[in-house]
Amino acid sequence: MNLVVKQPVAEMEGPYRRRWWALLVLCLSLLIIVMANTALTVAAPDMTQDLGLSSADLQWVIDGYTVPYAALMLLLGAIGDKYSRRGALVLGLVVFGGGAVAGSLVGSATGVIAARAVMGIGAAMIMPATLSLLAASFPRAERAKAIVLWTATAGLAIAAGPLVAGALLQHHGWASTFLINVPIAVLAIIGAFVLVPPSKAGHHDRIDYVGGLLSVVSVGALVYMIIEGPHFGWGAKAVTAAVVAGVGFVVFVLWELRHPRPVLDVRRYLDRGFAGSNLAVALFFLAVFGAFYYLTQHLQFVLGFDAFETGVRMLPLAGAVFVGSALTGILTPRLGMRVTVTAGMVGGTASLALLTRIDAGSGYGEFVLPLVLLGLAIGLALSPCTDAIMGAFPESELGVGGAVNDTSIELGGSLGIAILGSVLSGAYSSHLADAVGGKLPAGALSTAQDSVGAGLAVAQNVGAKAGPEQAHALVDAVDGAFSQAVAHTSLVGAVILGVGTVLVAVLIPGRGRRTESGAAPAEEPVTTSV
Repeated sequence: MNLVVKQPVAEMEGPYRRRWWALLVLCLSLLIIVMANTALTVAAPDMTQDLGLSSADLQWVIDGYTVPYAALMLLLGAIGDKYSRRGALVLGLVVFGGGAVAGSLVGSATGVIAARAVMGIGAAMIMPATLSLLAASFPRAERAKAIVLWTATAGLAIAAGPLVAGALLQHHGWASTFLINVPIAVLAIIGAFVLVPPSKAGHHDRIDYVGGLLSVVSVGALVYMIIEGPHFGWGAKAVTAAVVAGVGFVVFVLWELRHPRPVLDVRRYLDRGFAGSNLAVALFFLAVFGAFYYLTQHLQFVLGFDAFETGVRMLPLAGAVFVGSALTGILTPRLGMRVTVTAGMVGGTASLALLTRIDAGSGYGEFVLPLVLLGLAIGLALSPCTDAIMGAFPESELGVGGAVNDTSIELGGSLGIAILGSVLSGAYSSHLADAVGGKLPAGALSTAQDSVGAGLAVAQNVGAKAGPEQAHALVDAVDGAFSQAVAHTSLVGAVILGVGTVLVAVLIPGRGRRTESGAAPAEEPVTTSV
């Protein structure tokens, strides 16, 4: 008996018997690339102190992963379709693991940013490969169930990242949050060869490399602009990136419309269900990543929980994602995806609306219901959208389909952190100035307005010079200002998601109605890969 699976599913008699074990490998691969972002949120303070990171350094340590991740997915998904989806997964895991090892060994901001970028390149191979291999390994009748578990894993990873990182940081340094990825990547590589059947497209057409490169430039410039503008100001770099992104997208669309076999047929976005599903995914991750960005800060800095305690307190979100995923598996076939997706988005909007009640006196108990609602909403809405996006692509383009879904996730997440993070920063700065303006020297106030962590550091310095009473007063002012900023930012997020809910409900066709492009494409043969 061969240990390595060599026979494609298309050549097997009946469904692949170990497909659910193959899904476990794919979900494990997904888990580490999502956790690589969320785990860093709780490791950031230790990294800042050890490496002497500036706020700009820290921002690019986080986002150095996102730019190549989002920019490269479409091109790498197409390459995986043609040559080997399993090969793309394995190579991505090798690159990701190598970047993780490098990140644990370097001792400078530049080194960590470079290592994170390498990890982002690996993630850009892994993410679309997980969805394309899932779709290739499961018969159409079971794909929706498999995608439910894939989506639930993504939700679990969002909440599990801080928990795992917090547990590691109790006894080890920040480098451990990089190294933990290595044994998981090795296990996933072994599992990929032993359990995941090979797969690639049935045709041998040339890849549209020009379109692929245009997508890399356009998406990369867009994500760079989203990061650079709100955090560092709309200077020459951000404006140049905006121009490059705008021109790049126009040229990309024109090229794809004329190409006989484009890397992405942009006409698919005329399909209401396809466009609505992508919009829903992007808006959800805008809300989720934006809320995650400020909730973890509130739990750590205002409520005083350490990294591990913060991770534990995010677990209601993870548990609710699994419940929501189970519900959508039951409800979507009966009610249609428009009902479950709209219900999920309404739940997400309600979750953010509940967070508008947060103030300086709020305890953790007031966060539990919003976290549970947000988790249920993720579970209800995301898997039907992902299933619809993947169903819009023929078997020969499953990697591209996965890349489109995952690019919507990354763009939404980047926008969430940029938009809601910018609103949070502005609201916190304004409220703090109102609370302590005139009571602090201008330099100290400016430093305290930079972030809630900086505000608490200034309070410590004040305590050392002026006594504990003034320090406590400043701590109370910082906590109050940040709590007000959380409430204000949640309101903005709720409005964005609420308006998006209406648009998605209009776009997604009702149950039993055909979309503009008609039924899902028929299956095409998937031939041998390595």
